[in-house]
Amino acid sequence: MDIMYLIGFIATMAAATFATRALPFVLFHNQQHPVVLFLGRYLPPAVMALLVMYCLKDVEWLSGNHGLPEIISLSLVIVAHLLFKNALISIFSGTALYMLWVQGVLASLI
Repeated sequence: MDIMYLIGFIATMAAATFATRALPFVLFHNQQHPVVLFLGRYLPPAVMALLVMYCLKDVEWLSGNHGLPEIISLSLVIVAHLLFKNALISIFSGTALYMLWVQGVLASLI
């Protein structure tokens, strides 16, 4: 393929993506529709609950380490979020602890 064709294609897709993301803000910048308010309030906790269920669905609770890394990492996420009220800190700390645990770094320290 020609490089200019690829650049044109990527630019067109970028413009279309930007337009679809920006258009609602341009059209409805002064309106507060009840459906949008409802989704803004209840969708983030629902998505987080689904992510937690998805992460814990394959844990072997009756064999191996009995889900100990998952439980401890999830507890760290909850505590960090209650203390700092920052999703990035909560997610990063829990992910870092879990990865250190399952990669064996923490086992070598203990």
